[in-house]
Amino acid sequence: MRFLATVLSLMMFTVPAWALDFLSVKTATAVLYDGPSTQAKPLFVTNRGYPFEVISRQEKWVKVRDESGLMAWVQKDNVGDAHTVVMRVSGDAHTGASASAPVCAHVAAGVMLPWLGNVDGRWAKVTLPNQSTAYVSLDQLWGA
Repeated sequence: MRFLATVLSLMMFTVPAWALDFLSVKTATAVLYDGPSTQAKPLFVTNRGYPFEVISRQEKWVKVRDESGLMAWVQKDNVGDAHTVVMRVSGDAHTGASASAPVCAHVAAGVMLPWLGNVDGRWAKVTLPNQSTAYVSLDQLWGA
């Protein structure tokens, strides 16, 4: 009985990867603020395609977290549902969701890629800059 209670309590605090919500910048640039107002302190500006994890939503604002863990507010009109990921480190893209699958490209750190979905909890299916599809290990990405 004690084991079951422990397992159930751990499950309450476990967030499955599929439950994370990500948005990407859809405008040419977006200013991120320390509060949900254009009168708040601007923290930084980012470019189209950059992904953020959604923390909370208000009518005209979204509180987001970036790759470094910084939380900020962005105007809702500046982000959209098109999902991109960013390479955290340089790495190989494969033709299949396996390290043993042939390498089809080497992708540099900082490159943004359209995200098509996760596979087996270890790989992301992405679109490469040449418009082909490939698989990249999730540990090399932010935003998946």
